[in-house]
Amino acid sequence: MPPAGVPAALRGIDLERIPTEEKVVALTFDGGASDTAVSRILATLARYAVPATFFVTGDFARTYPDRVRAVAAAGHAVGNHSNTHPSYPDLTDEQIRADLAAAENAITALTGRPAVPLFRFPFGARTDADIRVVNGAGYVPVRWTVDSLGWKGTSGGLDAAAVTERVLAAAAPGQIVLMHVGANPDDGTTLDADALPAIIDGLRTRGYGFVDLADVVR
Repeated sequence: MPPAGVPAALRGIDLERIPTEEKVVALTFDGGASDTAVSRILATLARYAVPATFFVTGDFARTYPDRVRAVAAAGHAVGNHSNTHPSYPDLTDEQIRADLAAAENAITALTGRPAVPLFRFPFGARTDADIRVVNGAGYVPVRWTVDSLGWKGTSGGLDAAAVTERVLAAAAPGQIVLMHVGANPDDGTTLDADALPAIIDGLRTRGYGFVDLADVVR
């Protein structure tokens, strides 16, 4: 794994918002279960010429290697979302370091470039001590400003319009949007992929541009 080199201003935090007053947004997608919507998400991002960051687990990379290669080939950053999606507060420091390394190796083997320094905690669960361990391994933890909740699916009472409105209602400079690439396991819906065009259009109408998180955390 590459040596630690987290900027001082980004140490000790789980980044919830890009520190800027510019009207920019970072779209992020987590991959830890199914790959159902990856192709459609990539097609939408390409059509709108919008960058995004994908946080994938080592398990996801090993199960869907072609999807991870496609994300990287499209020019999007691929970050580390742990190896097996455990709750980090339940792990020892050494277990965290081993989990990070296993995921890093799986991702790098497919993309040809390090996932470091991009990392997202499984479940968003973390302690200050966990953040220090992750920083020590060279990663900047990236949380989110708004969770689209698209993962809840129609069985959770949502639809694409509700997902879109949730993201647009939270629009603010430096917003980090959390979405997912998989389908809801109960109803098979992919509301984040469904809502993505309207989210991009809506943010652009409000004067927002889009940034690559890889450019923010280095």
